[in-house]
Amino acid sequence: MNPFEVQRPARPARRGSDGSRPFSWFELLLASRYLRARRQEGWISVVTGFSVLGITLGVATLIIVMSVMNGFRAEIMSKILGFRGHYMIQPIGGTLNGWEQTATRLSKIRGVARATPFVEGQALATAQSQSPGVVVRGIRPKDLANLSLVAKSLTPGTLQRFAADGNSVLIGAILARNMGLEQGMSLTLVAPRGNVTPFGVTPRVKQYRVAGTFKVGMSIYDESMVFMPLAEAQAYFNKGDGVSLIEVMVDDPDKVDALRPVIERIVPGTSIYDWRSTAPDFFSALEVERVVMFLILTLIVIVAGFNIISGMIMLVKDKTRDIAILRTMGASRGTILRVFLMSGSVIGIAGTFVGWILGVVFCWNIENIRQFLIWITGVNLFPETLYFLSRLPAKMDVGEITVVVMISLTLTILATVYPAWRAARLDPVEALRYE
Repeated sequence: MNPFEVQRPARPARRGSDGSRPFSWFELLLASRYLRARRQEGWISVVTGFSVLGITLGVATLIIVMSVMNGFRAEIMSKILGFRGHYMIQPIGGTLNGWEQTATRLSKIRGVARATPFVEGQALATAQSQSPGVVVRGIRPKDLANLSLVAKSLTPGTLQRFAADGNSVLIGAILARNMGLEQGMSLTLVAPRGNVTPFGVTPRVKQYRVAGTFKVGMSIYDESMVFMPLAEAQAYFNKGDGVSLIEVMVDDPDKVDALRPVIERIVPGTSIYDWRSTAPDFFSALEVERVVMFLILTLIVIVAGFNIISGMIMLVKDKTRDIAILRTMGASRGTILRVFLMSGSVIGIAGTFVGWILGVVFCWNIENIRQFLIWITGVNLFPETLYFLSRLPAKMDVGEITVVVMISLTLTILATVYPAWRAARLDPVEALRYE
């Protein structure tokens, strides 16, 4: 060490004009003291409690509603895409011939999971004095086994009975319940376009045995869909050796545009549409509703922020004498500003944290809560015939929850700025004039 070297003194820690560090223990202690109202300040404590409750309910409601909207959209899309396919290829003339070679070529495209040929038509199902309209789909047993959304709901042996007997059909669980049908019972199908006679086209009427029922969890399919062996469906709907359409399932539904040129080269002269055109208005309505609900429910947090402003202004008004004494004792305006900022911020942070916990726990147990409310009220709060799904879904998104928490914290902290600024600008002389 050089003895002639001048040693610079250590730079002292930055302090306020009153000698205290910003956000020191003194300021924290004072802020926490102001949050604990005394007996004569009970009304301020009530306002503070309602502010915390408002923020809690706002954050929890936002998380729950956004999660339910996400879950509803995800469930609807998984059911529709899992049942209908990502690409639908339909012949312009009504019947697609040479479908076996076409389906094989389509299934060999990189990015394509499978290609499934169908015969599809409408019919009238009659049994047990019930006659609802149904959609009949002719499908090969091996393709039905690959349709996991349906195959996983079948009881053991059902697929074997369906494949062994050409006069067997599979029907949706809701359709079977409404018509009073069980496995082994008979179902009569009436097609509007049947045999061609000298007197015109007569309806085709044929009786089939119910091989089993399926349930995909979406009422629009469970109450109106009937599966039939492909060869029988070709004869029933007068398709000859052709099919009505080929559905293509891809590995990534979001990349359907990249595969369209390849598919068009394999099946020229056909009508090709993807899953986005299946129900565009429905998916758009879901997205619009999701955004609107987010904006509306954010107002709850904003209203809770106004409660914080009113509560903090009342607190500043009540603590006018204390603030004046602190200022005369050397406390700076910055100290007073930070004390009241911390007091109000604690309300927002506490409400946001409790609301986050409440919202996440509610989403985890939302179906159990729904069943409990149904048991208490006796009213079905989520009828599957109206909402298409048999259970109430909730899908929490970490990014959305983070946005909700950050919005809540930002709004509640901003709500404390004006009351804290008023407290810092208080003139101690004027405050103590009439004391």
